[in-house]
Amino acid sequence: MTARSVLISGASIAGPALAYWLNEYGFTVTVVEKAPGIRPGGQPVDFKGETHRTVLSRMGILDDVRAAQVGSTDGTIVDADGRTIGRVPGEFSGGEINVSRGDLAAMLHLRTVQSCEYIFGDSITALTETDDGVDVAFEKSAPRRFDLVVGADGIHSNVRGLAFGPESDYVSHLGYHYAQFNVADDGDEMYNEPGRMAATSNGEDPAFFVFRSDPIAYDRDDVEQQKQIVVDAYRGGRWKVPELLDQLADTSFFWMDSISRVTTDRYSSGRVVLVGDSAYGNALGGFGTGLSIVGAYVLAGELHWADGDHVAAFAEYERRFRKYAAVSEKVNAGRLLAPSTRLGIRGRNALFSVAWLFAPLMSLMDRFATDIDLPDYSRPALSA
Repeated sequence: MTARSVLISGASIAGPALAYWLNEYGFTVTVVEKAPGIRPGGQPVDFKGETHRTVLSRMGILDDVRAAQVGSTDGTIVDADGRTIGRVPGEFSGGEINVSRGDLAAMLHLRTVQSCEYIFGDSITALTETDDGVDVAFEKSAPRRFDLVVGADGIHSNVRGLAFGPESDYVSHLGYHYAQFNVADDGDEMYNEPGRMAATSNGEDPAFFVFRSDPIAYDRDDVEQQKQIVVDAYRGGRWKVPELLDQLADTSFFWMDSISRVTTDRYSSGRVVLVGDSAYGNALGGFGTGLSIVGAYVLAGELHWADGDHVAAFAEYERRFRKYAAVSEKVNAGRLLAPSTRLGIRGRNALFSVAWLFAPLMSLMDRFATDIDLPDYSRPALSA
C-alpha cells in the first residue's frame, strides 16, 4: 500500500515546510500543534549558502524571506557599569539571510493553510501502528487513522517519545539553559558574569539570557514556573539584569529551554519518521532552521519519488541526509555565550575582537550548509 495521508506533529518550521512539499506532491496533509496558533517571536534564524537558497527558491519564498530579513550588525559588550569593553561581530550572530523565527513560521503557515488541515491546541497521546496505517489518539480530537506520522515537534518531540522511546535516550543536556522575553529596551548590548549572559537588542528581538546549569526538572507548560527559574538563576546579577527581570511578569513573549543536542540512531520507526530538531536538533547551534528546511524538502521528495512507499523513502532520506545533519553534533553555543570563568569571558571577548577570523569562519559555515547532493525532485527519479 502506498501512503497518501500524512499527519505532521509540529507547526513551527519543519512541519509547515514539509506540509508544503507533501501537498505539492499530492499527499493529504494534517498538521497538529499543541500551541493555540503559530508561535510568534523568538531570536532571528538564518540561512546560508546555495543549498538553503535553492530550497527556498523552489518553495517560492526566497524573495519573501529576503524582504523580511533583519539586519545583522555588531553588538556591544559592556561591563557591570555599562562601559563598552568589546564588540560582538554581526557575522557571529547571523548568516547570509537573517529573518525572525516568528515571521518565517507565519510565512510557511500562510503558504499551506489553504491546502492543508491545521489542528491547533491539540496533541497526540498514542500511536498504534497496523499493517496499513497508524491509529492516532489525540488529547482533544477524535481518534483518526493516517498512512504516516511525522514528528516535526522539536527537541522535546512528543512523537519521538511515543514511537522511539524516552527523551533521555536521545537528548543530551549541554550544561546550559536559555530564555528569551520581550523587554522595553533599545540597547544592543551583551553583559557577562561567570556562567551567565544577558543581552538586549536595538530591534524587535527579545532579550536573550543564557545561564550555566545542570538539568532542571520543570513543567514545560508552566510559564510562571519557568520565569521563576530565570529569576533565581540571575539573582544578584549586576548591569541591567534586575531591571530586565522586573519586566518578566508582564512580558508579551517568553520562551525558555535547555541547550541540548539530539542524537538519533535512526530517523524512522515503521510508519513514523522524524524531521528537523526532533531528529537532529542542537539548540542555538546555528544550523537548526536550515536543517529543518532542507530535511523537509528531502523527506517529501523521497516520498514523492518512491510513490508513497515509506520503507524505501525513509531509507533514502536517512542515507542522503545523515552526513549533512552531522554538523548539529559539533556545537555547544553555551560555552561561547556564557563562559564559566572571568578568564573565559576575557578570552571570548578577545576572540571577538579579531575581526579577520570571521571571514574564514563564515566560509566554513557555508561549506557545512552546502555539503549535500540536493536532487530536483520535480524531475523523474531516474534523472537524479
